[in-house]
Order: sequence, then C-alpha cells, then structure tokens
Amino acid sequence: MKNIIKSIAAVALLSVSAYAGDLVNVSGASKAAVSGYDTVAFFTDAKPVNGSPFITAEYQGATYFFATEEHKALFTAKPEKYAPQCGGFCAYGVGLGKLFPVDINTWQVRNEKLYLNLNADILKKFNADFDANVAKANKNWPDLVKKNGK
Repeated sequence: MKNIIKSIAAVALLSVSAYAGDLVNVSGASKAAVSGYDTVAFFTDAKPVNGSPFITAEYQGATYFFATEEHKALFTAKPEKYAPQCGGFCAYGVGLGKLFPVDINTWQVRNEKLYLNLNADILKKFNADFDANVAKANKNWPDLVKKNGK
C-alpha cells in the first residue's frame, strides 16, 4: 500500500502544475483551475459543467472558467466560497501531506465547501472519516503551500 501511495505521489508531482503564493492545481499554459470546470455549477447545478474560455476570472494566480456570466459574478463576489478546498488538489492526499491530482467525478459539496479527490476509492476513504480527514488536510495545507507555492 505504501508503494502505491508513493507511486501516486510521484506521478502527481510530475503531472500537476502548481502556481502562486497560494497553491492552486492548474492545467496548461492557461493556468486553468479545476480543469476548466465551472466551480459555481457544483453548488448551483449539483453537477460538473464545463466552463467557457470566454467567461473567466482570476483568483490566487489561477484562471477559473464559468458557464454563465451569472456564475462568474457569484464567484467574483465570493471566490473563497466557490474555489475548491486544498487548492483543487486531492483533499485526502493533502491530509497525508501530499499533492495528488484529482478526478472531477469525485467532487462533492459538503458544509458549503467543494472537495475533490484522486479517484473513487480515495473518495470512499476520505468520506469514511470526513471530519477527521478535513481536519488533517486543513492542518497540512499551510506547510504544503510554503513548500510548493511560489
């Protein structure tokens, strides 16, 4: 199991781009957060919705894409509400002190916050003791930002 986690961590560090003084999981030269999905839609539509490259906002050095101007307005009014926890990295991984990429299908909004995880199995582990795993992630996040942010 430890070797699997080490392998995942190695792949994650090679395949994930981090940016900013804050640490945000972004993809490509466009620095797209959440792989271009509209983060507000997770709250309002209860599903992943692709954002438009023509409706964007910047937050913590990343570009967020939105499906509608209304979603963009909601985000810009309160980005800390709609931005994913743990900078969009796998919340369970952050609890382990690691930066893992995410599968958008693992999304969930709990306690009015958006969480993402590496895969369905990791999501089950994360949810098995949700409160404790969130507490671990919150504890580890500042050190990960110091170590990996710019």
